[in-house]
Amino acid sequence: MAVYLRTVQEVQTGIAGRFKDRRLAMNLTQRELAARSGMTWSSLKRFEREGLIALDSLLNLALVLDCLEDFDKLAVESQPFSAALSLDALLATPTLRRRATGRKGRSHGV
Repeated sequence: MAVYLRTVQEVQTGIAGRFKDRRLAMNLTQRELAARSGMTWSSLKRFEREGLIALDSLLNLALVLDCLEDFDKLAVESQPFSAALSLDALLATPTLRRRATGRKGRSHGV
């Protein structure tokens, strides 16, 4: 089972940063990209700053920035429900009881 150590906000801002990098590489201003993707300039600014965006707006940005096909790779089943099954299996595994290091109820030298 894989352990993911990034927060949702870190993932959001990372995606926003990559989209901003693509916009700059295509020599587009925020206003130009917002107009081409059908969103407001303030929404695009918020996305680039905070990573907050509606899914349809994100997909429209991806279409304009020529990376819409990347979304086909999201949530692809490589192993059906492997994370959920692994977590269930982990929770269902009984913990092994270990004997205490000393003996309970026994007096020492008295």
